[in-house]
Amino acid sequence: MTPLPQPRVRPRGATPLSVARTLDRCTVLGPGNRAVIWVQGCPLRCQGCVAAETLPFEGGTSRSVAELADWLCALGDIEGVTFSGGEPFSQARGLAELLDAVRERRPDFGALAYSGFRHEALRRGGPDRIALLERLDLLVDGPYVAARHASLRWRGSDNQRLIPLTDRYTRFLDEPDTTAGIELSVAAGGALSWSGVPPTPGFRRRLEERLAARGFVLHTEARRER
Repeated sequence: MTPLPQPRVRPRGATPLSVARTLDRCTVLGPGNRAVIWVQGCPLRCQGCVAAETLPFEGGTSRSVAELADWLCALGDIEGVTFSGGEPFSQARGLAELLDAVRERRPDFGALAYSGFRHEALRRGGPDRIALLERLDLLVDGPYVAARHASLRWRGSDNQRLIPLTDRYTRFLDEPDTTAGIELSVAAGGALSWSGVPPTPGFRRRLEERLAARGFVLHTEARRER
């Protein structure tokens, strides 16, 4: 099931990535302990999206592939990275270049990506999207559908699929399919953020209400999409 080695993406200069947020360690958005990059911008408008601030293509922070590769390689106790957003496949070329740059130094680095598009559509989506698919180990595909919300591991509604693209994570697909949970973290300066896939609909609204009642405000850049 592991794809044949693919040629490196040939960069058209330094491809910048528009990033909404990063997290250096997370255990609820894929197997093991991993970093997460939320990209900025998504062409889809899924009803019930819990990270509407990541949808506009305006905004975010411009980050170079080299900068992000250095950051990932310096995190010695992670086994891979998860790409979320926003829509990672709207920045497929830059993310493919990023994985190539990291794997030059860490060949066994794992990669998972979320996408609101179906796998079949991504395969027809042009060379940049195909290049990113060929560098991923696991894809979580499909739009979030609020009416089909379910308590599932790493995804929010039961139309979304876990698609192994290599054999790296196939052992996890045989385990009980229950929610991975939510993680809260406090960054420097006291900013509160959360990561994960909500096990129940309306999670964000209720969380914000409860935090507000205790004097906390959830920063918009820390909100999570699917």
